[in-house]
Amino acid sequence: MFRRFVLNRLPAAIAIFIGSFAQAQTIDWPVYNGSLDGDHYSKLTQINRDTVHLLQRAWTFDTGEKGGIQTNPLIVGRTLYAFTPGTKVVALDATTGKLKWKFDSGIIAGQPARGLTYWNDGERGRIYAGVMNFLYCLDAETGNLITSFGENGHVDLRKGLVIDGVQSDFSALSIALTTPGIIYKDMIIVGGREPESHPAPPGYIRAYDLRTGALRWVFHTIPLPGEPGYETWPKDAYKTAGAANNWAGMVLDAKRGILYAPTGSAVMDFYGGDRVGNDLYANSLLALDANTGKRVWHFQGVHHDIWDRDFPAPPALFTINRDGKRIDAIAQTTKQGYLYLFNRLTGEPLFPIREHPYPASTVPGEVTSPTQPKPDVPEPYGRQELTEDMLTTRTPDAHQWAVKTFRTFRSEGQFYPLTVGGQQTIVFPGFDGGAEWGGPAIDPVHDIIYINETEMAWTGGLVPSKGGSPGEVVYQSQCAMCHGIDRSGSPPAFPSLIDIDKRMPPDKVVAKIHQGVGRMPSFPNIEGQRLDALVAYLHTAGVAGPPKELQGVPATDHASKEAADPAGAKVYSEQCSVCHGDHMEGIAPSPPLVGLGARMNVAQTTDIIQKGKGQMPGMDLKGTDLEPLLHFLEVAPAIEAQQSNPAEWSNKYIFTGYRKFLDPDGYPAISPPWGTLNAIDLNTGKYLWKVPFGEYPALAQHGMKNTGTENYGGPLVTAGGVLFIGATVYDHKFRAFDSSTGKVLWEVELPFSGVATPATYMIDGRQYVVIAASNARSPKDPQGGMYVAFALRAENAQKQ
Repeated sequence: MFRRFVLNRLPAAIAIFIGSFAQAQTIDWPVYNGSLDGDHYSKLTQINRDTVHLLQRAWTFDTGEKGGIQTNPLIVGRTLYAFTPGTKVVALDATTGKLKWKFDSGIIAGQPARGLTYWNDGERGRIYAGVMNFLYCLDAETGNLITSFGENGHVDLRKGLVIDGVQSDFSALSIALTTPGIIYKDMIIVGGREPESHPAPPGYIRAYDLRTGALRWVFHTIPLPGEPGYETWPKDAYKTAGAANNWAGMVLDAKRGILYAPTGSAVMDFYGGDRVGNDLYANSLLALDANTGKRVWHFQGVHHDIWDRDFPAPPALFTINRDGKRIDAIAQTTKQGYLYLFNRLTGEPLFPIREHPYPASTVPGEVTSPTQPKPDVPEPYGRQELTEDMLTTRTPDAHQWAVKTFRTFRSEGQFYPLTVGGQQTIVFPGFDGGAEWGGPAIDPVHDIIYINETEMAWTGGLVPSKGGSPGEVVYQSQCAMCHGIDRSGSPPAFPSLIDIDKRMPPDKVVAKIHQGVGRMPSFPNIEGQRLDALVAYLHTAGVAGPPKELQGVPATDHASKEAADPAGAKVYSEQCSVCHGDHMEGIAPSPPLVGLGARMNVAQTTDIIQKGKGQMPGMDLKGTDLEPLLHFLEVAPAIEAQQSNPAEWSNKYIFTGYRKFLDPDGYPAISPPWGTLNAIDLNTGKYLWKVPFGEYPALAQHGMKNTGTENYGGPLVTAGGVLFIGATVYDHKFRAFDSSTGKVLWEVELPFSGVATPATYMIDGRQYVVIAASNARSPKDPQGGMYVAFALRAENAQKQ
């Protein structure tokens, strides 16, 4: 009887014990993206396929600030640590959202801040926070600076990046720690965001002592003489080259002490005539000994990058079984839509990677790599070449406009070099991917990787650098890459600077230049007379043309050319304009002639004019007609504009600006999907499901739903079979998908768009999921910054 009594009641006793344990259980989210392996995975199951529809808002924290929040918060114990839009650090009660403390560095920072780093020294917790070029160390309980770290509580990341014999003033360097460092033993290892044009510091990866802030080791991503990889650059390139930086973040195999760090391109992003070679270790996935910084292996995803194809996100670690053996592996996403999978110990690909040939650049001085790598498996998660049959059919007018504009572009797929002179080249997926900084999530139980990606076509081109006023020269070298050669930008990502004097006083312009904002890095190197000249130039009248995303070729000041060269303009109008356009823009199939002098010399141009080519007949032009025409086409020798600052001429060519291919109503000029969410089997490389991700509310109201949209921020996947993700820019939705099917199980509209990666945690047996929300990427919408947490009702949580 006694034995039966005990046995009969044992299951109930266990259930009571487990229930009590669950009620008291606390599970943290203590590392950026959840863990050192970067898999965005949680073992929590209270919120699962069956209960997720019961989620309710648990708390909201309003930062009271405007701007962007891209932060994946940390949760340690009962405290959540995060950034505000103004890069202040806050500690919140993770069950209520109540503010515990706030740290304000006093720096007005406009740079992204994607996360923090937590470490406990055995006595107290510490928070390491990147604010612009400073790495701060804070007491996790109070938010006070720990002054024994570095210089009075911080390390200046500009120090140590000065090249001996070349520079002396580190204060002119631009670097910002936008993604948190990673901890190994008693070190914090960091990269940094840097400019995408000259001058830029080298993108060295560095380890600092967690207690003292002392530098422990450095890996030179632009090798010094005698180091492996030095031979892939011109001699002494390390003195003038810049970037090749780890801005996206890192992951760590803590057991083996191997750090994995992806890097971006070298400057200048779109012209590499001053860095001929493959440029190791730009655009590389690096495996480094975390103890010493020594290279273990590397893989370069783009050789001699001139397309801004940075590795955009931290990789993720996982383990699979193959042929009866367990393989510890690593996955790396890309902007171009490729997923690379490697044995993380050796760098050996899990599926074949082949080098494919591509055409050489025709830009003078540029030497592109003859081949670029591509994995056989998996298939790209983004479409690879934009063709006319893929253009929008949203309305007949939009389609007609898209076809006409598309025919002015060059669209031949991945890795086709940009051209000089006005014709735009399609980059698809665009400069923002494909995949972006949010990174993937991995379910380690089922060996599935989840990737959200954007399908947006962008265009780009090059024009020759020209002189001008001192301010215009500074603008061309430092600003035109993003804001365009005519200052019209590509709103909203890259705002127009035309008539900026009517929107912003000079002191605020100076503040933006020195501090940066959003995607714009800081430019501390622009100061003194150069700064005054730039501000003066920005406050001169600019000529507004159609939005850049609606132009087939760059706007040119044709009227001034005609006034300066009436004889050449007359010959051009009579002989050439009927085919090549009144503004040399080209009328298909005739090519544009803007910037012809950068592509052809006098003899070549004269030969084509007099003999003809293709459908163009020869013309009997000589002497008084030929010379003015050549001069008008900028082929014949001409008086060069004043080079007011020779230091600005390190780039021979200017990028015409980032341009999205949007229709006149502002929607993508290509057919949907404009964003997708993908599930891929890591064992086979096959797709398990693929669904459109996001929508435009205005289109959805008229029946055009599930088009997909641009999306930024990554997913979170749980053992409960649920994938959480915000990321979509325009619909402000936070969604929960069934991780096995891609079906939407739950969604809620956030106050702003959830352009960040969510986190999940448990306190007192109750599971929460939290996400940052802000509208910086949709500036026409109401602005603000919040953290919003969701959970089951307490009574529902206790039942799980």
